[in-house]
Amino acid sequence: MTPLRRIAVIGNSLPRRCGIATFTTDLERALSSSRPDLEVSIVAMNDHGQAYDYPASVALQIKDDTIEDYVRAAAFLNAGRFDVVCLQHEFGIFGGEAGGHILELLSRLSMPVITTLHTVLAKPTAAQRAVMERIVDASSKIIVMANKGREMLRSVYRVPDTKIEVIAHGIPDFPFVEPDAAKAKLGFSDRSVILTFGLLSPSKGIEVMIDAMPLILERRADAVYVVLGATHPNLVRDQGEAYRESLMTRVRELGVENHVVFLDQFVDQATLLEFISMSDVYVTPYLNEAQMTSGTLAYSFGLGKPVVSTPYWHALELLDDGRGVIVPFGNAVAIGKEIAQLLTNAPRRQAMRERAYSISRSMTWERTAESYMATFEHARHGDWLKVVARTGPVAIAHSPAASDMQLDHFFSMCDDTGLFQHAVHSVPDRAHGYCVDDNARALLLACALNNPGETRLSEVLTARFAAFVQHAWNPDTKRFRNFMGFNRTWLEDRGSEDSHGRTLWALGECARRDASPSRRRWAAALFAEALPAVEAFSSPRALAFTLLGLDGYCAVARDDAHAREIRHFLADRLMAGLASVETLDWTWFEEGMAYDNARLPQALMLTGMATQNPVYLAAGLRSLRWLMTQQTASTGHFRPIGTAGFGELRQPPRAFDQQPVEAAATIAACLTAWRAEGDAEWKAIANNVFAWFLGRNDLSIALVDPETGSCRDGLHPDRANENRGGESVVSYLLGLADIRQLARVNVSVTPPVALRAIGAA
Repeated sequence: MTPLRRIAVIGNSLPRRCGIATFTTDLERALSSSRPDLEVSIVAMNDHGQAYDYPASVALQIKDDTIEDYVRAAAFLNAGRFDVVCLQHEFGIFGGEAGGHILELLSRLSMPVITTLHTVLAKPTAAQRAVMERIVDASSKIIVMANKGREMLRSVYRVPDTKIEVIAHGIPDFPFVEPDAAKAKLGFSDRSVILTFGLLSPSKGIEVMIDAMPLILERRADAVYVVLGATHPNLVRDQGEAYRESLMTRVRELGVENHVVFLDQFVDQATLLEFISMSDVYVTPYLNEAQMTSGTLAYSFGLGKPVVSTPYWHALELLDDGRGVIVPFGNAVAIGKEIAQLLTNAPRRQAMRERAYSISRSMTWERTAESYMATFEHARHGDWLKVVARTGPVAIAHSPAASDMQLDHFFSMCDDTGLFQHAVHSVPDRAHGYCVDDNARALLLACALNNPGETRLSEVLTARFAAFVQHAWNPDTKRFRNFMGFNRTWLEDRGSEDSHGRTLWALGECARRDASPSRRRWAAALFAEALPAVEAFSSPRALAFTLLGLDGYCAVARDDAHAREIRHFLADRLMAGLASVETLDWTWFEEGMAYDNARLPQALMLTGMATQNPVYLAAGLRSLRWLMTQQTASTGHFRPIGTAGFGELRQPPRAFDQQPVEAAATIAACLTAWRAEGDAEWKAIANNVFAWFLGRNDLSIALVDPETGSCRDGLHPDRANENRGGESVVSYLLGLADIRQLARVNVSVTPPVALRAIGAA
């Protein structure tokens, strides 16, 4: 999988004066700073025939009322091979009824679309609802900035929860400073400063705050209310400066001219941060609850300012639990009382400042960009899927047993050391202790559960699996140990080649997908240290597992030339094995069949896609097709290679014993093939393989208990194996995670020309 290279953001852009222009520009800068090799471009919306002196980051402009511009923009984005498009949506910035012109652009795009909704209407008109529903259908993911947005998307628009991501409004990473220096610089020394900033319009409730000033001045005579911001351009166009003048008249009538300052400016970010820094209290006296997002609120909260606000949606969520002060709409007395109390209670004001600043560290633009990039990657790849084009909906086989990710049994199989190897029925079997194989699989599961729509494993549990892997590393032998007794004593100084390769696989995925940046760095470092040993390995599975790990590691360690060399070396080794054994009726890498078979074709396919090598990809597809002929019963259900036939040379596979690890490997390989070829048959096969867990097998026995998430260890000729060990439960959960991701990708796939050519090679 190649990393994201080109991203386009559609929305308003500075120097256009509006909140979405500021957000789009800030997002573009944050994304561009996240990786030096990433190209981020803005497609800018122009309003009502206006023209702007845009920076170089704006690659294309669209006149909001010109349909041809939307069509031209789609052609530009497709021709430019952008990996993803991120739409910033607000009804008022696009032309047509309810902003419907944007649909002409979205319907023509050949890459995933991720839409950020800056407004979610609780009571849309029929036209607004129709446009919103089509935008949701065209989007792989919908981003909102508050949980209220998620709730409304689910209840009002029936958007599946798995399609929604909540990512907080980004904020500058600004130090926690006292206001005195900024006050002195801006001419407000010895004043208690109350601030509101943003484009001026009647919905902002400035007049209510002006009415509150006499009450505030009774208790804090040095108070000054600073209103920073130009009048909204649309208001100026329609009414001139009548609204601003009415506010100034109100100030004079109340006799507070010396305590209210209007600064008719649209300031750059550096100047804005100085003004926020000097304030003692920030106030948002908005008049309407239907405000899903407020950039001014986010910025002020992020700089550690005590905030007094009316209860619009974003404020209710951000300021909950005493993080700020909420007052009723339009109530000048309540606003005045609360601000006066804050200005006369320095300890309370300081405590609120420190709490706001501490909580907001997760909202910095750097962190916001990380969340957006993760969402882009998931939209592009799914779990193992790459969405290349959308040609219409697909029907995904679905089962109630596949709908929920139950982890009770998995948790019961873990203790403070790691995941147990075996169980007696569903009871963990301490006699056999632990192994790095199963704990590496558990770390892979932790990475899989970082996908959208899943509940992450706890930090404690994920760290425990990582610690087991770290402890398994033997720096003296440069190999991973595998088996550990219940007394935490290692039973060997080095494990098998396969266990070493599987651990590298887990580390590679951890380096790419772990939720913790620190653990990602740890995984990459240990991967690099443990990789050289593989060059001397002979096991095809060890080579395949390592290639799976290299797919993750090389995506994040792009400067590691040695790792790239080893990737080609290992892939060539697998290719040599296939060439030496393959005949017209035996398309395989060995003279016999063993376990985890589908991981070999999967490794070649992933390596072929990552390196754009058609030979690797074609060999992986060819061998997987043959493997499926060996693993499909005459009745059409999945029949994994049985353990009784391991070691037999060029013989038809034995039917028993059948094990969950084969099903999980085959599901993942089929979805990799689907991503490579775009043939919907691979999706159907993956669903058919998953049905093996649910009872569509030789014995018509379900291996899983959907209530607990346990999985039997396999099928004997006459019964199920009632033991439910670590390998089995993790194999089932990994297969389930793949199928759940597949079910979320509600689009068909047409492979790009290059991959179609590779697949045909």
